[in-house]
Amino acid sequence: MDERQITVIPRLLQQAGLSSAWDTLTPLSGDGSDRPFCRIGLGGRSCLAVFPSPTLARARAEAYSTYLIGRHLWQSGVPVPEIFAYDQASGAVLFEDLGDRLLFHEFQAGGEGATNEFYRQAVVILANFQLGASKGFQTQWCWDTPRYDRELMINRESNYFAREFCSKFMGLPRLPTGLHEEFLALAERISQCPATYLMHRDFQSRNLMVVGERLRVIDFQGARFGPLAYDLAALLNDPYVSLNDEIKRELISLYLQQAATYISLDPAHFMEDYYHIALQRNLQVLGAYAFLVLERGKEFFRQYIDPSLERLLTLLADTAMAADYPVLYDLVGQVAARRREN
Repeated sequence: MDERQITVIPRLLQQAGLSSAWDTLTPLSGDGSDRPFCRIGLGGRSCLAVFPSPTLARARAEAYSTYLIGRHLWQSGVPVPEIFAYDQASGAVLFEDLGDRLLFHEFQAGGEGATNEFYRQAVVILANFQLGASKGFQTQWCWDTPRYDRELMINRESNYFAREFCSKFMGLPRLPTGLHEEFLALAERISQCPATYLMHRDFQSRNLMVVGERLRVIDFQGARFGPLAYDLAALLNDPYVSLNDEIKRELISLYLQQAATYISLDPAHFMEDYYHIALQRNLQVLGAYAFLVLERGKEFFRQYIDPSLERLLTLLADTAMAADYPVLYDLVGQVAARRREN
């Protein structure tokens, strides 16, 4: 944090109706984000100030989206942190402080047995996020794109994987002929899914916080309309944790039950969409981890590259999609074998 940001804090506190005199000011670091965070101690309570990214070209737009989307989700009954104030001049947002405990930490400490109930909560919350909070959601609140579409899939997920993971991280001198055509085919297949549901786009264990015995959702500023299965695929194929297949099936069943209270849903058709979307999501994840390690120097993410790669290979093989995407399957198999040898 710099001095200019510190001078914003009294304005935020006053706007929130809180004392402008704080006891402590503790800088915090985000995951993949470079937004400055700080915890403000106020006697027996605390709150969290988040400032726009110093490197993102449209950082102020992202901050304003955080404010608008966060208010809407809170009013829709989604358990996000309450937003106390927004400073238009700086783009700073003042949040309820949810602490430091992530669902990821719960899994690391106790494994599946300790987190099954939290995961059941997560899929119930997700159904309300996607289907309940979609009502009244305005696309003009989105700072990035209003919808998850074919162009986003190609340019910022599939090609992201090819560029950041394959070319830069793995150092492959050239990519196999036909790979781009398979990316196009995958994006075209997913484009057939209705993109009319509110999506978080990064609904996973490091964006779900544990407060007492309840989950809260963070990092929702990228919300937009998209296909129903994306966030569930992100949650159940999360590289940070390893859920067994039985638990995944139980969670899918519970999710479908919850979703069916909002809309009519064909489970078989949903699962066809789910596996293709899970494949697309996994490409994005590998691209993101490679970028964060190489470009941002965030070594924490390196340990999750191999699990993500193995999960991608398993997804292609176990769902019989290897026949639909043979070039990708062969590439992933070769790269995974190379990683195992090193």
